[in-house]
Amino acid sequence: MSVRDLADYPWDAVVPFRERASAHAGGLVDLSVGSPVDPTPEIIRRALAEATDAHAYPQTVGTPALREAIVSWYARRRGVDDLTVANVLPTIGSKEFVALLPTLLGLGEGDIVVHPEIAYPTYDVGARVVGATPLPADDPADWPEGTKLIWINTPGNPDGRTWTVSELAAAVRRARELDAVIASDECYAELGWDGAWATEAIPSILDPRVTGGSRANLLSVYSLSKQSNLAGYRAAFVAGCARIVADLLTARKHLGLMPPEPVQHAMAVALGDDEHVAAQKELYRERRELLRPAVEAAGFRLDGSEAGLYLWVTEGRDAWESMARLADLGILAGPGPFYGAAAASHVRLALTAPTERVAEAARRLHAAAS
Repeated sequence: MSVRDLADYPWDAVVPFRERASAHAGGLVDLSVGSPVDPTPEIIRRALAEATDAHAYPQTVGTPALREAIVSWYARRRGVDDLTVANVLPTIGSKEFVALLPTLLGLGEGDIVVHPEIAYPTYDVGARVVGATPLPADDPADWPEGTKLIWINTPGNPDGRTWTVSELAAAVRRARELDAVIASDECYAELGWDGAWATEAIPSILDPRVTGGSRANLLSVYSLSKQSNLAGYRAAFVAGCARIVADLLTARKHLGLMPPEPVQHAMAVALGDDEHVAAQKELYRERRELLRPAVEAAGFRLDGSEAGLYLWVTEGRDAWESMARLADLGILAGPGPFYGAAAASHVRLALTAPTERVAEAARRLHAAAS
């Protein structure tokens, strides 16, 4: 298989619902795609401007300042205090890394790539492009022989599923039995809301309580798109097994996969400033607290969603029927079927619309319930 064989981009199917929602007298409230709408913090924009004299080629491995900032961030924010710069590597956003990891690991026909049953579709795409077999499976007991790469996503997109330390440790044990690489997509780790995650930090797969003293075949993937509103910068990184990181670096040098130097400088500054992250989380908390009761009043059930950037909801009927009902209220959601067969009755609502538009969506949902 090649990229030419991929199906049409799934979001094209949402266009009729966007048109239907846009016809609402109060205008469209777009809760479909989790693209940040809030300003990039001034401290980061200023850092980018400071580095615009970027006349030389950037370093694929990352600037020393950026690599040290990633190491420090894992220690300070994720409880992972035993990394060195040999364990980290910047990427051009996280989506390219998710899509390319099977390629960069040399996987192919006959290899199995496990991913969550309800999942961001790029895990599946990356496997198919190299001719590997994608397998949706959440329970480590269901991960078969022949598995070469395991993707987990904690907190999950779209459902907010968040793995505990004991669950992560069990996943790592199974991956080691299979001699498989296990990659944890942790891009929403700063956004914990309910249960234990209201007060506890969300654990990384690199947490010493998980690794048992060895990072072999373990990777953690993180993005600054959500915590720092840097989606347009394409700013992300991977950390973990030094052997794999070194192999990835070599491959990425050959392919020219290098974040621009100004972006690397801005990333280092962003990773050193926790204040803007806390402020952004409070904006998402405000929107969540507006939207959640309105959605439930309108007859939707909230599933999962204990962390992350979305409300994962269902009316217990076909997702496309829920999409149409919401579109008639001028609200555009993300359809569950995009995230796997197990999501046929769910829709995803993003918290990334401006607060006043989220408030308007809540008003319409409450009105529909009355």
